[in-house]
Amino acid sequence: MRVVVFSTKSYDRLTLTERNAAGHTHELVFQEPRLTLATVPLAAGFPVICGFVNDVFDAPVLEALAAGGTRLIALRAAGFNNVDLRAAHRLDIAVARVPAYSPHAVSEFTVGLILSLVRSIHRAHARTRNNNFALDGLLGFDLYGRAIGIVGTGRIGALVARTMAAGFGCRVLAHDVYPNPDLLACGVDYTDMPRLIAESDVVTLHCPLTPATRHLIDAGTIAAMKQGALLVNTSRGALIDAEAVVEGLKNGQLGGLAMDVYEQEADLFFEDLSSEIVRDDTLQRLLMFPNVLVTSHQAFFTQEALAAIAETTLGNISAFARGETLENAVTEALIQPSG
Repeated sequence: MRVVVFSTKSYDRLTLTERNAAGHTHELVFQEPRLTLATVPLAAGFPVICGFVNDVFDAPVLEALAAGGTRLIALRAAGFNNVDLRAAHRLDIAVARVPAYSPHAVSEFTVGLILSLVRSIHRAHARTRNNNFALDGLLGFDLYGRAIGIVGTGRIGALVARTMAAGFGCRVLAHDVYPNPDLLACGVDYTDMPRLIAESDVVTLHCPLTPATRHLIDAGTIAAMKQGALLVNTSRGALIDAEAVVEGLKNGQLGGLAMDVYEQEADLFFEDLSSEIVRDDTLQRLLMFPNVLVTSHQAFFTQEALAAIAETTLGNISAFARGETLENAVTEALIQPSG
């Protein structure tokens, strides 16, 4: 099938081309811009659109795609909060995703962020590059025996829970609408959000973004956290209210923040803006805090994950081309309420 791939980087082109040659026969056309209403003409005549996390699939874009002959949106990501599923259903456009590519990639990165934040590794690295070898301001704490709160225990959250419990000897509190029985057997303590927030020394987010979970971490949540607790987000940027986090950092209620995702990342992440003025005041304020660590949506970025994403994405397209039921179809039923 003819497929136009938006938000293309060199690594996307390489992995998709290699996997396509290895077991598929699709015609891939790569476009560097992300999909928006302004760039939707680039999709005209393509039955399949391959998109990523910051591509826009709202109702106006979907209507334009449908008019141009699009019948499938193949997301090369697990998240689908950027797709208006009701509009897609109305326009008879199928949507498929990559539900699991390498949960180890994201979980390992999450643990890395926690360690860096707890021990100020990112600050120490910046200091020593300037020949500053002083330890003042770098005092951390042992993770052993500390309470780690994990919001969402799907594949990624479950791996983080096991690592923190078995690897570091942490007391793990978890919250999910569907508790994982295997984690219960490992001693993970499932509880409600108020208790998790109040008792955790580190809170890490691994839940999907839905209307119910948008700004799950807001001013009220931060006020209820343990004084000096740390917040980590490798899931979806809009799970946290960034303005509220800024205030929590300013008044010392939050002890630190590590985030790999950001609510307004669409025009920023994955791009080199080092020679430009970034006009996002909230992000710039966050970057000024010494106890804040920001990475640019790279938790997924491993060789294994890219290969798995490419293979599953192309497999979804091949199944669609054969008229088969899409195993990885995204439907409105997949949107779960918050628990």
